[in-house]
Amino acid sequence: MIVSFVLVAYNEGKTLRETLDNLINQDYPHDKIEVLLIDSMSTDNTADIMKEFAAEDHGFRNVMLLKNENKQIPYGCNVALDNYTGDAIVRVDAHVFFPKDFISKSVNVLREGEDIAGGQVVSVALNDTPFQNTLLIVENSTFCGSVAKFRHLTKREYVSTMAFGLYRREVFEKVGKYNVLLPRSEDNDMNYRVNKAGYKLCCDPGIVSTRHNRGSFKSLLRQKYLNGYWIGKTMGVSPKCYSLFHFVPFGFVMGIIITTLLCFFGFPYLSWLMWLMYILVDFAVSAREIIGKKFNVTNLLLPILFFIMHLGYGVGTLLGLIVMPFWLLKVKKQMHKEKEKEKAVV
Repeated sequence: MIVSFVLVAYNEGKTLRETLDNLINQDYPHDKIEVLLIDSMSTDNTADIMKEFAAEDHGFRNVMLLKNENKQIPYGCNVALDNYTGDAIVRVDAHVFFPKDFISKSVNVLREGEDIAGGQVVSVALNDTPFQNTLLIVENSTFCGSVAKFRHLTKREYVSTMAFGLYRREVFEKVGKYNVLLPRSEDNDMNYRVNKAGYKLCCDPGIVSTRHNRGSFKSLLRQKYLNGYWIGKTMGVSPKCYSLFHFVPFGFVMGIIITTLLCFFGFPYLSWLMWLMYILVDFAVSAREIIGKKFNVTNLLLPILFFIMHLGYGVGTLLGLIVMPFWLLKVKKQMHKEKEKEKAVV
């Protein structure tokens, strides 16, 4: 089986070489791996690292250097789908690391009759410091949005979404390309369409990849906010690709707004009840995350960190829903203009 390995990268010079070294170390026959390196018009040394790798001889079937002039991830994914020649295709991020059996184990799952194979994605601390480890707890907690099964996998099972999966060629031939309207929700939309087309996403805990958690409180909060923001905007494009769980922070923010307004009209009891329930759950979850693990004093910040992340995620969803109709109208007009230009050229 020929495997097409895809990296779409923008300014990933700090980690790209390590990811490519993981690819070099794969135990799957290199003459059955083609490599597609797609630079999204980086302004750092990403493109140079890709060129250096392409000039090296590691026995790969072939190495393609491609450009993603639109910069956004779904466009880069579609560049790969337009150019790959393998029997199956896998895309990983340029800051993801994986063991030597990552490809071979994925291929073995396909050989057992599956159409799609993926595994567990484990977040690890960027630096082994007390606060970094506390941020890692926040990022990995189901209480803070990490509800996807592939993040907490203990046995092989079918899942609704996954990251860094190996897909048979026929899957994309039937489902089509990535939706370029969704620069942040492209995987959720694609996996929803894949499921709808009748394919199953087989997730095996023996297939493992790792990625670093966000390096600071600010970057983690920004991630949560943008995740929520794009959930709101995605509702105008692919409303069924997210589950009810993704809207819990939004419900929390709306609960704050509604119960606060009721307080001004002399009905404070719902507000008291909501905050009491939230505080109890927040502290209970925080205690659960700490008990039985190596404790550091920054763990005491967990209740506050959980609250801020919930607030950021929920506010992001609310704002995304508000701007969604205006954004959708704008991008559709832009796409219409681009199509008209293409027709004029022809």
